[in-house]
This record gives sequence, C-alpha cells and structure tokens, in this order.
Amino acid sequence: MKEEDNWTTVIKPREKLLQVDFKELWRYRDLTSLFVRRNITTQYKQTILGPLWYIIQPVITVIMYMVVFGGIAKIPTDGLPQPLFYLSGICLWQYFNDCLTKTSSTFTANAGIFGKVYFPRMVVPISTVISNLLRFAIQFGLFLVVYAIYQLWIIPGQIHTNWYALLLPLLVVMLAGLALGFGILFSSMTTKYRDMSLLLDYFVRLWMYATPVIYPLSTITNAKLRFVMSLNPLTGIVEAFKYGMLGEGQFSWGMLGYSFAFMAVLLAVGVVIFNRVQRTFMDTV
Repeated sequence: MKEEDNWTTVIKPREKLLQVDFKELWRYRDLTSLFVRRNITTQYKQTILGPLWYIIQPVITVIMYMVVFGGIAKIPTDGLPQPLFYLSGICLWQYFNDCLTKTSSTFTANAGIFGKVYFPRMVVPISTVISNLLRFAIQFGLFLVVYAIYQLWIIPGQIHTNWYALLLPLLVVMLAGLALGFGILFSSMTTKYRDMSLLLDYFVRLWMYATPVIYPLSTITNAKLRFVMSLNPLTGIVEAFKYGMLGEGQFSWGMLGYSFAFMAVLLAVGVVIFNRVQRTFMDTV
C-alpha cells in the first residue's frame, strides 16, 4: 500500500500543464459560491446607492458618449437611436472589462489566502467571471427597458430584432472565456513582473477603441484597417449582438467562428501558464 493511500486528500503538482481537474472544481463548488457572494457584497459595500451603481454607471456613460461621440464627433450609429446603440456595446464591453481586470490580479490579490490553505486556484478567477454576470444581467435588463421604450412608443416597429438574438448565451460564454483566458494569462505574468498590471490598464483602455462599441464596423471603409479590426476577437461578438438585437451590424459566422477558436486557444495557453506559475508563485509574490 502506498503511503498516500492512508490519506483522504493528496495535494501534489499537476502532472500535465494542460490539465484542469473539473471533478476537483466541482467538489469545491461551495467555495466558488462563497467567493461569488463575497465579490458581489464587497463591491459596493458601505456605499449609499449600492447595486444602483450598476444602472447609474452605464446611464452616465451613455450620456457622455452621446455628447462626445454622437454630438461633437458626429459618429454615426447605423441609423439606430444613440442610447440603444451605446448601451448594446456597453453591456458587453463592461462585462468583459470587469472580468479581465479582476481576474488579472488573481495571484497578487489573493496571495494571503493562497499561502494559508489549499483549494483549486482556478476557483478564484472562475468565481469572478460568475459574479460579474449579475452586473451584466442588470445592465442588459436596462438595455431591454430602453429597447422596449423605443420599440413600443418612440419609433414603434422600426427596430428589427431577429433570431440571431438567441445567440446571446453563446456570446456571453465567449466573452467570459476570452476574459478568463486573458485574465489568468496576465495574472500569471504579474507574479514576476508587476509592470504588467500597469500595462494592462492602458491596454484595456485602448482596446475599447479598437472594438466597435462606440462606432459601427460599417464606418470602417479602409480595407486594411477593417481587416485589422476583424482580428480583434471581440469584434465579431459585439457585431453579432447588435445584429441580433437591433437588426444592424456586420454579422459573420466566419468572424464568430474566429472569436470562438481564439477563445479556445487562449484558454488552453492560459491554463498551461497558470498551472506552471501556481507551483512556485508564492516564492515571487
């Protein structure tokens, strides 16, 4: 009998770098739900308005976009009402942005917990992605309210939603996968190079302008620039959402397939580096 057979739990390094123990993650599902509740309750703890900020922030952002990009810069919105157009982009981008920035600090922000007790480290970034779904749900609900107002009273029947709107769950999963992949990749690098966290902050800000959030892809007429834009894995997702919900956008199964393939490869690379770093990260954090 092996010595480890006397124990109920044996903790040892991953034998394969590209390995995710889903059975172990399932056993720790209660801890995942605990982290989810913690993320939700602490985000706006000791604030006066609390979860109302989930609504206030996109409303203020939409107003700012309407003034700056719609009013001053005169950027078209494919004939769609500006509040609807900007809200559609903000809902998706804000979810991706929150998941990415918060998972990118997995090791540095949780070093104290990781050094005291064992649990699958992947629980932390996964719980972040899940907890941010609440914010997305609230902001998507706000989008639906504004959509109903325009569709029923302001411009009745002029917004043409189609069956591609049913792709929304897939689009959210792809956003979560991309954010998780980039997040665990950056979190692994920041254990040794803290500059990466500063670089990520600037990178994400610039990334939004390279994604059709505040402008439609149809405004990009230069072929080379349009090709570069199509290399952004978020482009196909955002355009598919706008096309399904609002009937305007540059939908392409090719772009959507590219985004999904990019997500799969990114997650695989992220898991490999994450598993490699978690073995020794306590020595460098």
